[in-house]
Amino acid sequence: MLFTKWGSNRPTTRHKMLCLYPVHDQNLAEAEDFREPNRLACCIFAVMIELPVISKRDIRKLTPDELKTFMVAHGEKPFRAKQVVEWLWKNTASSFEEMNNISLATRELLAQHFVINGVQVQNKQLSNDGTIKSAFRLYDGNVVEGVLIPHDTRMTACISSQVGCSLTCKFCATGYMDRKRNLDAAEIYDQVVRIREQCEAQYGTPLTNIVYMGMGEPLLNYANVVESVRRITAPDGLNMAPRRITISTAGIAKMIKKLADDDVKANLALSLHAPNDAKRNEIMPINEANSLAALKEALQYYHQKTGRKVTYEYIVFESFNDTLQDAEELFQISKWLPCKVNLIEYNPIENANYINTADDKLMAFHKYLADRGVQTNVRRSRGKDIDAACGQLAVKEKAEVAA
Repeated sequence: MLFTKWGSNRPTTRHKMLCLYPVHDQNLAEAEDFREPNRLACCIFAVMIELPVISKRDIRKLTPDELKTFMVAHGEKPFRAKQVVEWLWKNTASSFEEMNNISLATRELLAQHFVINGVQVQNKQLSNDGTIKSAFRLYDGNVVEGVLIPHDTRMTACISSQVGCSLTCKFCATGYMDRKRNLDAAEIYDQVVRIREQCEAQYGTPLTNIVYMGMGEPLLNYANVVESVRRITAPDGLNMAPRRITISTAGIAKMIKKLADDDVKANLALSLHAPNDAKRNEIMPINEANSLAALKEALQYYHQKTGRKVTYEYIVFESFNDTLQDAEELFQISKWLPCKVNLIEYNPIENANYINTADDKLMAFHKYLADRGVQTNVRRSRGKDIDAACGQLAVKEKAEVAA
C-alpha cells in the first residue's frame, strides 16, 4: 500500500524542497492505521527540508581586482574582468545577457553568482516648463526621486544620495521623511544614467551637469557619494568632467575638510539659507553642531587645499532672511573665500509655513550683493507644478519593500 505523510515540524523559510522516500515497515503501516492483511506496507513520507537562502551579491560592489580574482578562480582569462567592468559602467548594462562579446558560459557563470541591482523608473512626470521628475524604484522596493532640469545652456540632473533624510531642515519636504538608508554608489550612478536617457529622448541633447541636491545629505553618505563621482568621471564610466558636478551639503564641517583632504574632483555648494547662527539654528538644526564659525574654518581649509571657489545656496524667505541687513551679513560671509551666491526662490510645502519673498525684495537683495562685487545669480523655480523644485522632493509613492 502507498501513502503520504507530512512532517510535523514544517520549515518557515521561503526556499524548501519536497523529499519523497520509501519506508518498508509493517509496524509503521499498522501504527498509521493503513493496514491491509498479509501485505507489507510501503510508506512514502513527504518531508519539507530547509535549504539555505543564497543571497547573490551585486556585481558592481566588487572592485576590478576582486572581479579578476573571481574570474581566474573559475578558469576564465583575467582580461574577462575588464570586459565585464566596461559593460557594467561604460555601457551601463542592466543584465548579463547584454554582454554580447562574452561567451554564454561566462554570462551564465556570472548570473549564477551575482546580480545587477539596477534602478528603474517607477513613475515620470513632465512639468509645464519641461522639467522631468522621476520616482526611481530601488532593488529593495524603496523609492527616491531625481529631476532633469532643462535650460538653454545646460541640462542638469538633480540626484538623491539617501532614502529620506535625517537633518530635519524645516523648509524642506525631504526633511520631514525618515532616513531609511544610504544609496550605494551604483544606485547614485544609475540615477544619472536614467536621467541622461530621458534627456536624450526628450530633448535630443546630452546631459551636461549633475548636482547632488536631491533627497538626503550627501556628506552623511560620504564613501558612496565619492565613489559615484569617481565612476561618473572615469574614462571607463560616464566620462563626465568633474567641473560639471556639484556636491551640495547642509554643512558638515569635518566632512568638508575630508573632501579637501581626499581631493574629490567635484564642486562644492553650501546650503546656507541664513546669514547668522540664530536664524540658521531655527530652520536648520544641523547648525547647532556645525556653526557658521566652524563652517568658515572648514571652507577656508577646503579652498586653501583645492583652490576651488564655493557656491552659497540661499533661499530667500518672506520676512525671515530677505532684508538688506540680511544681505549685508551675507556679504560679510562672502568675504571668507572666493565664492558665488545663488539666490533661490522658495517653493512652499505642506508641512511648513514659509513663503517666497516678494520679487522686488529679491531683486533688491540681489542688487545689494552685486553692487559690492559678489557674483550673484537668481535661480528661478523649475518644476514647481509637479513638486520637482528645490526643497519639494518627498516621495509620495508607496515603497514596495521586498521581504
